[in-house]
Amino acid sequence: MRYPYFDSPPPLGLAHRGFSREGRENTLVAFRAAAALGFGYLETDVRTTRDGVLLAFHDASLDRVAGAGGPVGRLSLREVRRARVGGTEEIPTFEELLTQLPEARLNVDVKDAAGAAELARLLDKHAAHDRVLVTSFSDRRRLASLRRLARPAASSAGAPFTALTVLLAPLGLAGVLAKLGRYQCLQVPERQGPLRIVTRRFVSRCHRAGLQVHVWTVNDPADMERLLDLGVDGLVSDRADLLADVLSRRGIWPQRRSEQAKP
Repeated sequence: MRYPYFDSPPPLGLAHRGFSREGRENTLVAFRAAAALGFGYLETDVRTTRDGVLLAFHDASLDRVAGAGGPVGRLSLREVRRARVGGTEEIPTFEELLTQLPEARLNVDVKDAAGAAELARLLDKHAAHDRVLVTSFSDRRRLASLRRLARPAASSAGAPFTALTVLLAPLGLAGVLAKLGRYQCLQVPERQGPLRIVTRRFVSRCHRAGLQVHVWTVNDPADMERLLDLGVDGLVSDRADLLADVLSRRGIWPQRRSEQAKP
């Protein structure tokens, strides 16, 4: 099955929570800044308020980025709206991100159980299935969202299926696991403790199984260059400015959709 989310030829540059050197992550200002640099792929997270509104927000609590406020899940949208990320920026809803940057493709990490159903509802409402990669460390949350969708959307494996793929890819089972777990992509750190995950052989095995490999979170240009040389399909970075420079030097920036995907 073809997933239009992947229509841009790799490697993909993914701006982690948008781009803000001032710490205004997951705000419309940060997302627009990344788009202005040429990023067509934005990484974000979603959490649900007490009254069921899906936010583009990473942490369980407002405190780190807004200075105070407490757990997101105990607050209404009205209460969340009083907070300011970095002292200046309002926390956007996921629907605002989806509609205000209509050309962006979104890597969406589902952070709570309620968010799985609400994400599916919003993707159906806006017919945004082709624009989103559904991800979560929890395969349960990820699959719960995928099962609710009226049409299929691309997905990246959660932690359990990722671990199984890393262990069983040498046995040629990566493709079987991907079909079972309904994912087309693995998003992994280069290392997990002493274990080096991303090697040329691992990337090749994933490619043979039809899986893309995206590496997070890569902020050093030398690491970006080295990983791209290994053949990875995407890099997730806080330093969208540096990643854009690296990809530009390679002649693959700004990100373009493939000719066959254009109307």
